[in-house]
Amino acid sequence: MKLIRIGVDLAKNVFQVHGVDRFEKPVWRKKLGRSEWLKVVLERIEPGCEIGMEACSGAHHWARQLQQHGYIVKLIAPQFVKPYVKSNKNDANDAEAICEAMSRPNMRFVAVKTIKQQDIQAVHRIRSELSSQRTAKANQIRGLCAEYGLTAPKELLQLRAAIPCWLEDQNNGLTERFRRLLTGLWQDLLGLDERIKELDREIALIAQTDPVAKRLQQLRGVGPIIATAIVANVGDAKQFANGRQMAASIGLTPRQNSSGGKERLLGISKRGDAYLRTLLIHGARSMIRTAKAKEDHLSQWVMRIAATRHPNIAAVALANKTARIAWAMMTKETNYQPELLAA
Repeated sequence: MKLIRIGVDLAKNVFQVHGVDRFEKPVWRKKLGRSEWLKVVLERIEPGCEIGMEACSGAHHWARQLQQHGYIVKLIAPQFVKPYVKSNKNDANDAEAICEAMSRPNMRFVAVKTIKQQDIQAVHRIRSELSSQRTAKANQIRGLCAEYGLTAPKELLQLRAAIPCWLEDQNNGLTERFRRLLTGLWQDLLGLDERIKELDREIALIAQTDPVAKRLQQLRGVGPIIATAIVANVGDAKQFANGRQMAASIGLTPRQNSSGGKERLLGISKRGDAYLRTLLIHGARSMIRTAKAKEDHLSQWVMRIAATRHPNIAAVALANKTARIAWAMMTKETNYQPELLAA
C-alpha cells in the first residue's frame, strides 16, 4: 500500500514512524533505530511523500537529508502537535499526532533552516551562554568580596577596574589564600571577556558579508547582533504573508482573551524566539534614548507613545514596528526608506 504521509517522532536513539495511505488508514507503524531509520524510509517510501516532524533538536538536519531525496518535509511546533495526542503520551501516540496535525489545512509549519542559518544561530547561542556565565562569575566575585567588606558599583566595567586594586592593596584585610582565589576568578572573568569578544568579531564579519544582515543594519536600533539574529531566526521572510505575522512569530503582538464578541487584548504573547525578541526590545530602548533630539516621523511617533504610556510599552511597540519593516525589506529586497514610513 502506497503511503502518502508519515509522522516521525524524533528521539536521541529511537525514532517512531506512523504512516497512512490515501484512505487515511494507518498502514505503517514501526520503531526504528537512529542509524537505520533513514535507510528504511528510503526503501519503503517513494519520493514526493509528505514527512512531518516536530521542530525540535535535530529536526532541521533530518529535514534537509529528506529533502535531498525528494520528500516533502513539514516541521510543526510542538505546541501545535499536543492537541492531537490521544490518551497517554508515548512515542507511538506522538508520531500519530504529528501525522494527524500535518494533515490539517490551516496548520502552521516551521521553515527548514539552512546550514548557514544554523551556523549563525550557533554563534549567537554560544555568545548568549558565555554572557550568562560572565554575569554569574561577576556576581560570584561580588558576593565573595562583600564578605571581606569590598564592594564595587553594579556595572561590570566598575568591577573590572576594582579587582586589580583589591589585589594590589595590602591593607584591605584579604588573606594570601583568598588573594590566590580572587586572582583565579579574575582570570576566569578575563577569559570569558576574550571569548565574547571573539564571537563579537565573528558576528561583525557575518554582518559585513551577508547582504540581508547588511541591509537590515540600516534600521534604527539594529546593529550587527540584531541583524544576524534576524537572519538566523527568520531566514526566508516570504514564509510570512505580512509583517504582522512575522512580528507575531517573534512574540511581539498582544495576546487575546476574547469571547462573545468582546475583544480583550493583553500583554505581548512572548511566543517564538525569546532571544531575538529580547534583542529587538533592547535595540528599541537604545533608539528611544536618542529619539528626543530627532524630528523624523519614527522618532516623533515613538515619543508620543512614550509620553502617554509606560516606556516599556513604547519599546515593545517600536520593536514590533522594526520587525514589520524588516519583513518588508527582506521580502522586497529593498533598503530602508523612511519616506515610505512617514507616508
